[in-house]
Amino acid sequence: MPTRRPTFEPPGPDAAVFVISVAAELSGLHPQTLRTYERLGLVSPGRTVGGGRRYSHRDIERLREISELTSSGIGIEGVRRILDLENRAAALAQRNEELRRQVETLREALRQAASSRPAGLPNKLPVLRGPDPGQSVVVWRRGR
Repeated sequence: MPTRRPTFEPPGPDAAVFVISVAAELSGLHPQTLRTYERLGLVSPGRTVGGGRRYSHRDIERLREISELTSSGIGIEGVRRILDLENRAAALAQRNEELRRQVETLREALRQAASSRPAGLPNKLPVLRGPDPGQSVVVWRRGR
């Protein structure tokens, strides 16, 4: 009978797994600098039950980005602004993708409504209701 080995699932990018000394080494920063960046709100490591800091892979990437920005001469307030703008851009890109999917869903619903209309009936396209109450799309067709 073959022996079954347990499967290993690597932690995700947000799993807080690195202690501060490892995070400092991986980011190339001093542990005190990591504490300062946390105090300034630039990073938010997880905490153990005992209060120890645990950094995620995403935290390490952010620390590296902060390090690159500061080493290129950008001050902490400039870094904070850049990170805020990057977060906003990412949120807008995500919202844009959500809206794109909604538009595609509405287009498909219109295609289905138009193709299921019996021949000879007047073209009265339906009002499509959005996912939120009060949202709707009305399709108008010019008379000939």
